[in-house]
Amino acid sequence: MSSLISSRRASCAVCLRAQSACICAWVRPVAVAPALLILQHPLEVANAKNSARLLHLCVAGSTLAVGEQFEPFELDALLHADGCTPVLLYPETPGVAAAGTAELPPADQLRLVVLDATWRKSRKMLHLNPALQALPRLALSSMPASNYRIRKAHAPDQLSSLEAGAYALGQLGADMAVVAPLFDAFDGFVQQQADFVPADRARTRHA
Repeated sequence: MSSLISSRRASCAVCLRAQSACICAWVRPVAVAPALLILQHPLEVANAKNSARLLHLCVAGSTLAVGEQFEPFELDALLHADGCTPVLLYPETPGVAAAGTAELPPADQLRLVVLDATWRKSRKMLHLNPALQALPRLALSSMPASNYRIRKAHAPDQLSSLEAGAYALGQLGADMAVVAPLFDAFDGFVQQQADFVPADRARTRHA
């Protein structure tokens, strides 16, 4: 009995999910500039519908750090590693100027910073980390509809962390043809998660 329980609880060492829900099959490696830093709120770590780890596993050289409030020296090191200029992916905020891409250094000198959190938690992360507040911001606009059908959105233009990160990388200079495999990875991940929904619940949802 104990060996059966242990087997059921076994986790993948790469994606950190239960082996029965492993998402490694959907990893599509891409090498892009700029660099990518994902700051993930602790409440998102165990969320089966979260796409940030898949984004991290796909983007070569990316970094994923978990926390709500980071030590200033630790955060500064993450933001400015390799001498890159960090740019925060964040929606347009009244009173806060967004960075124009023409004003930024070349893509290979940039680091895209993605906050993986709900909108409420992302605002708290900004509040708790002044270094994030001081970053130039990149806001996405006129984005295609999200394929994030496994997670409820509060607005039609809200994207998953993977989708938003992929579009932002393209906006900062990455070739969208190179970024395209990220969307293939996301589609496979979404379908896998959707397949976990029992048929009766799916019928109720769409009734």
